[in-house]
Amino acid sequence: QAQLVESGGGLVQAGGSLRLSCAASGRTLSISTMGWFRQPPGKERDFVAGIVRNGITSYADSVKGRFTISRDNVKNTVYLQMNSLKPEDTAVYYCAARPGLSAPHVGRYNAWGQGTQVTVSS
Repeated sequence: QAQLVESGGGLVQAGGSLRLSCAASGRTLSISTMGWFRQPPGKERDFVAGIVRNGITSYADSVKGRFTISRDNVKNTVYLQMNSLKPEDTAVYYCAARPGLSAPHVGRYNAWGQGTQVTVSS
């Protein structure tokens, strides 16, 4: 399976922006969908956004209109542009990959990054 490495997290004020990146290596040909999940402190890991190799995207309702997922298939990299950030967006953000179509379920993904912390101050 592929190996995933996230970068780009940090501390930002409410209303600000951050861009996360996730680079895949190893068995990248097996990847169809790349996605982002997040896990706030003491809560479950939830779907944020996903993108299929052909560019079709899907988003959680809580981030629609604020976050944009994109990917560069040549670089095997997926990005998450986060705008108009809110304190409730604070979480560890995880990159994930799977061989099938986009799915909002943790268990459908077979490759995960180590996570990157995003903290939004009020």
